[in-house]
Parts: sequence; structure tokens; C-alpha cells
Amino acid sequence: MRNPPAGDRAGSSRGRLSHAVDPYILALLGCVALAAAFPATGTTQRAVTGGADTAIALLFFLYGARLSAQETIAGLGHWRLQVAVAASTFVLFPLLAVLVRPVLPDLVGARLATGVVFLCLLPSTVQSSIAFTSLARGNVPAAVCAGTCSSLLGMLLTPLLATALLGTAVRFDAARLGDLAAQILLPFAAGQAVRRWIGGPLARHQRLLRLFDRGSILLVVYTAFSRGAGGGLYRSLTPTRLLALLTIDLALLATAVLTTSALGRLPAFDRADRIALVFAGSKKSLVNGMPMAAVLFGPRAGAVLVPVMIFHQTQLVICSLLAKRWSQEGEPLLRPACRTGAEAPP
Repeated sequence: MRNPPAGDRAGSSRGRLSHAVDPYILALLGCVALAAAFPATGTTQRAVTGGADTAIALLFFLYGARLSAQETIAGLGHWRLQVAVAASTFVLFPLLAVLVRPVLPDLVGARLATGVVFLCLLPSTVQSSIAFTSLARGNVPAAVCAGTCSSLLGMLLTPLLATALLGTAVRFDAARLGDLAAQILLPFAAGQAVRRWIGGPLARHQRLLRLFDRGSILLVVYTAFSRGAGGGLYRSLTPTRLLALLTIDLALLATAVLTTSALGRLPAFDRADRIALVFAGSKKSLVNGMPMAAVLFGPRAGAVLVPVMIFHQTQLVICSLLAKRWSQEGEPLLRPACRTGAEAPP
């Protein structure tokens, strides 16, 4: 990814992160409300579901076409940092899920409890990790590599971990494996195969691609909540349970931030590395979580997505405050972790 000068990156990041509420969250909540008021049924539901499935496949095709695997592999030179981020994402968070899982049904109900566990199994983000790391004057190339590698690992590890921890809730049988391959893995591989021909043009139209990415997720959300409307999903979203979910998400995020911050103080990392480790290792990807939930949970995806949406907004607010605070401290020495010439996927 070709990064602008540090000052420009920080300034643009401040603009992007100045809102207390992410407008995209408002759009997602609008889709949830629309599905509650006007759920798709019958022929309309089949059409919307088919459109969502197609959008997911195209989303991951474009993801593969934008991602330079060679440059990502080259970025693993700072392997200690990449291992630390992966350990936080796919070891620490799943362990936290195991620890809190016994009390979750009593606090939020069985449906939302599944969503909290699924949240802990998702990969990290790419774009917001880069933006926050840039604003805090951290190791931006390391954040690019860490987020990208996490997304790649998540395509395999998230379904496997979900099967191990959630068992029958996922029902990850041969049919689900086929759905995962058809909607996520094969389109991603196809995008990688044709990247040499279409990667350049795609990089020149990032704004349009971002609109498509977000529009696809909105369609997935509307479809998932429409399918859950008839099953009592909305009755389970009581104010008490939503407040409990917010508290749980805050506790998970705080634990991850404190743990990655402590790891970042080891002699192997400088201050810039520590910043990248905190932001890449403490976050969960809404972009990857939405389509994966739709594939893995089918009609039950709506309830699974609620904790993911709450965590997304929570991590934006908390990490924005941290990034702004760290940006006012001394300028760190940036130690490049990778060189990359392609735009990072969302």
C-alpha cells in the first residue's frame, strides 16, 4: 500500500475518526429497523437471499483481486510482531470466549451468547487498524501486514474455531463447507488468480469499491435480520441484554488492549511496534464477520451479528481516544515491517 506522508496520514485519520458514532453503524441499524418493520418474505426473501449470497462472493473476489500475497509474505520479516498480533486475535480472544461462555446465556440469552463467542473468533481489521496506527504515529507498514495476514488466516481459522467452540450451533457439515468454499474461498482464490490483470484498475477506484463493500454488508444485514424476524429475534433484544452485551464487549476490548500493550513493552518491540500491536491485535473485523456469519449460521445469523455490531462501534470509540492521546506524545521511530504497493482491502 502506498502510504502518504506521516503528517498527511495523521491529518486525514483525524478527520475520519473525529465522529463519536460511525455513520456506517447508523446505516446498519437502519437496515435492522427496516428488517423489523418490513421483513422480506416468500419470493422476496428468496430474491434478497440470493442477492446477498452473490454479493458475498463478489466481495471476496474483489478482496482477493486487491490483495498482494507476495507483498504480504515479504512483510513477515518482523515476524515477532505478526505472531503477537495473530496470538491476540486467534488465541487470546478464543480463550476469553471459553472463560466467559458459561455465564453468557444467563446474561444475554443463548442466541446472543453464540454471537459473543463468534465475535471472539473473527480476524482483525485492516483499514481501521491502519488509520488508528497512523494517527498515533505507530508502525503503519506493520499494521498493514498484520491486518492483511489476520484476514487471510481468518478465512480458515474462524470456521474451524467456530466448529470447535460452538459445535452444533454452527452445524459445519459438508453442506456448510460447500457454502463457505462457494461464497468465500473460491471467489477469493479467483480474485488472486486474476489480480495481475485487474489489480491496477481496482486500486484506482477505491471509493467505488468501498461503497460496494459497505453496500454488500448492508444487504447481508437486512437479509439476516429479515430471516430472524419470524423467529423471535427482536423479542430477545431487550434493553437489559443490550446493556449487558455492551459491558461484555467493553470488557473483552479492555482485556485485549491491556494485554497487547503489555506485550508491546517487551524488548523485541519499540514504541511504534507497540502501537501497531495494540490496534491490530485488539480489533475484530465487521467486514469479514458479516458474510461469515451468514454462511455459517444461516437463519440464525441475525442474533450472531448483534454483538459484532456493538463491538465494532465500541472499538472505534475506544481506539480513537487512545490514538488521539498517543498522537500528542513524542514522535516514535518508525521501523518498516514491510513494503507494499497495493491498496489494502477494507
